[in-house]
Amino acid sequence: MSDTYKMTVDLNVLDHLGINLYSNIAAVLTEAVANAWDADAEKVDIRIDPDGKWIEITDDGVGMSVADMNDKYLRVGYRRREEADGRVTPKGRPVMGRKGLGKLSLFSIADTIEVHSAKDGGAHGLRMTVAGIHESVREQKPFYSPEPLAQEEITVSKGTKIILKDVKRQRLGPGAVALRKRLARRFSVVGEAHGFRVEIDGQPITAADRGDLAMVQFLWTFGSEEPDLTASSQLKEKEALSDRFDAWDATWRVKGWIGTARKPKDLESTEAGNMNGIVVFARGRLFHENILDKLNDARIYTKYLTGQIEADFLDVDDKPDIATSDRQRVQEDDERYQQLISFLRSRLNQVESRWNEWRRKHEIEKAKESSPALAEWLNGLPKGFRKSAEELIAKLSALPIDEEDDRRVLYRHGILAFERMKLRGSTEDFIASIASVDKLLTLLADRDSLEASLYRDIVRSRLAAIQEFQKIVDEDAKEKVLQKYLFDHLWLLDPAWERASGSELMEKRLVSEGVIIEDFSEKERLGRIDIAYRTYAGKHIIVELKKAGRQMKLLELQEQGQLYVDTLRRILQQQGTPLPNIEVVFVLGKSIEEEKTNPDRLKSSMTAISPGSRIVHYDALIQGAQEAYEQYLRASRELDRLEKLVNQI
Repeated sequence: MSDTYKMTVDLNVLDHLGINLYSNIAAVLTEAVANAWDADAEKVDIRIDPDGKWIEITDDGVGMSVADMNDKYLRVGYRRREEADGRVTPKGRPVMGRKGLGKLSLFSIADTIEVHSAKDGGAHGLRMTVAGIHESVREQKPFYSPEPLAQEEITVSKGTKIILKDVKRQRLGPGAVALRKRLARRFSVVGEAHGFRVEIDGQPITAADRGDLAMVQFLWTFGSEEPDLTASSQLKEKEALSDRFDAWDATWRVKGWIGTARKPKDLESTEAGNMNGIVVFARGRLFHENILDKLNDARIYTKYLTGQIEADFLDVDDKPDIATSDRQRVQEDDERYQQLISFLRSRLNQVESRWNEWRRKHEIEKAKESSPALAEWLNGLPKGFRKSAEELIAKLSALPIDEEDDRRVLYRHGILAFERMKLRGSTEDFIASIASVDKLLTLLADRDSLEASLYRDIVRSRLAAIQEFQKIVDEDAKEKVLQKYLFDHLWLLDPAWERASGSELMEKRLVSEGVIIEDFSEKERLGRIDIAYRTYAGKHIIVELKKAGRQMKLLELQEQGQLYVDTLRRILQQQGTPLPNIEVVFVLGKSIEEEKTNPDRLKSSMTAISPGSRIVHYDALIQGAQEAYEQYLRASRELDRLEKLVNQI
């Protein structure tokens, strides 16, 4: 009965483990370079055909005999650390490979693979093809037999050469320069210091190719080791952090560094990719592509973070392998990973605290140098307010805004708001609320909190809010912001509607009548965001927002508007209002056809709904409100000293 059951592995598994597992050339070449490291190679030469037809990876490692090729390289799932070769190479290198799947990644970017290798004076080679594997699958063969190469085709006398042919061009990526940078971010042992030179088209990969340290303004290191800071021209401050928790096993330590750039835009690179992340290495190679994704809680400083850390305890030989098959993520329920997350959260709290301190120091100095008016404002404040004002400027400087002109606009708005809040004794609350551009916009839009000040200030702050709308909102944000903002601030629709108010009872009736719809799916079907009901000076107003991208037809609007008016008129007549004055306002993103081709028909259709009914557009709301308040500003009396200072910033 011992052979009653047996497990088999179909060749189809190669599709899942190799051909379809990896998605980019950097990840694939990482596996080839790691194999060269495990073969004790001192040099790896990667050459890429300018026309993208082939890629060669040559190393000067120990090479493979025919037996090695069959028993190790061609054996899917060969676990070197657990078998004859052990966990350390003859040169004493910790072995990177573990699952025995990495070599299959080559099939994800090429349909034909040649492997040439030399060992102990002999050389041999083979050719594998995706088509050949698929043919073996169709014929239900128990194994795939690569084609042996003729002796005259072998081109190596030492080490191993892998040639990728019939390359899938869509996966080649952005070129050799970018590939060198991305490979540099996947290994911490590349370079002369580690006796492991990797070249792409004759150019060696160096730590400088990573590009991240060159952007770092503030740096935190773990333990006694410090990275090469030769290229760190932007560095202003640095600090060492503890490399372990006291309760950890004595062998557990974290090496590496975390840094912050001066601007989030500094971490954007077409060639190196997005560097706003923290990569994790184990045994000298990439183990987790970006652990910051797990730690990011949307606080401002995280947008400035970059870094690379090594945590070898994630990949120890006597513990389960927690790397995913493509070795770019980990199994997150493992205790070692959870311990690393806890450690990094703790250290990032320290980083944030120091970042705020250093940021205030350096950004205020920079802001004062660039704007004497700002320095004059800060120096003119009473001591009790100066620290809060400096914190305000530091926080505004930390908002992820790339253009300095836009940042100066925020400084101006922030100073005006600070002065108003100073009168109300709530500057600390104001500063604490600044966490993002969206929150700042919301704060500047809080009209009720400013009404204790002069009406001119209210108008001017409204103009500032309108200008922020113009700069910040995109097509999607228009829907979200205006839906939340418009119904409580009808002055955007009509400056005269200053005190328009709602009626909770009436809105309940309109819900029950099916005019105001609370069901989200039904709103989507009708292309609606929301409907609001307001009253102003005896006028009953229904405002309906349509999705910004929705193309409406006049007939649809007329039918909907007439339904709203008829329903509202019936309700109001039941309440004793025989001839109610009703207006329906449709807020659209796209123009309807009749606005250009038949404006008279449009006008009569709106009047037919009810006199005063009309269509307005998101962009027209902003422009119209701005023009209305700009007219007031032009007639305003001479600006005071604070305004003159602010205008100079």
